[in-house]
Amino acid sequence: MSETGYQPLKGQRAIVSGGSSGIGSAVCKCLAAAGAKVVVNYNSSPGGAEEVAQEIESNGGEAMVIQADVGKEDDVQKMFSQTIEKWGSVDILVANSGLQRDASFDELTLAQWEKVMNVNLTGQFLCAREAVREFKRRGIVPELSVAAGKIICMSSVHDIIPWAGHVNYAASKGGVLLMMKSLAQEVAPLKIRVNGISPGAIKTPINREAWETPEAEEKLLELIPYQRVGEPEDIGKAAVWLSSDDSDYVHGITLYVDGGMTLYPEFADNG
Repeated sequence: MSETGYQPLKGQRAIVSGGSSGIGSAVCKCLAAAGAKVVVNYNSSPGGAEEVAQEIESNGGEAMVIQADVGKEDDVQKMFSQTIEKWGSVDILVANSGLQRDASFDELTLAQWEKVMNVNLTGQFLCAREAVREFKRRGIVPELSVAAGKIICMSSVHDIIPWAGHVNYAASKGGVLLMMKSLAQEVAPLKIRVNGISPGAIKTPINREAWETPEAEEKLLELIPYQRVGEPEDIGKAAVWLSSDDSDYVHGITLYVDGGMTLYPEFADNG
């Protein structure tokens, strides 16, 4: 339940891909606190997904765990059909699943490139496509939302900041940025809202080495003008706002939740 009692997503149904840990876990919990029923999707870590669902339910919310590899069309379609069968429809998609397979460019394998693209970009396409199909089928339900549906594409500050040694990851996130904007342009007349969130440095397992020790955190803070490393809940709260009618006139934007990392802090003293 929401600490303030304000539940802008009450009665709505959300799917969060990659919801078993890190940013996805926080998004699931924040959406549930705002009143949404939440599908906690996972691919390979059922334990984490079950823990997230149990925490949501222990706080008075409703959650369902569904396994799906977002890079596989059949898996994504089954996830949506299971959700619709149980809860009647879907109102919110947070396409969050993502991974890294890092290597210097000349040593980057085709398998590493394809794996990152398949999950980070193709996975978002497949999930968003199923969401759009369901939103078009159902249309607007005024008692739930003034929009027919909401899609949030989880990206990264590296959709605009180049990242040496991570070319496949940065390319996938750059693709997410323009896929989101192009989709937003296309479905706006249907009252389907599409936006992105691009996190900066967030305390998640995927980048634990970058913030876990005081020395590592101090070095990381050189890139963050606001002088703190983000928490997963910072992203979860942004996802609630973008999913709610409070942001109804916000469409086709990427919200950078990064403590100012995209401000090129190395130029603060004239470079």
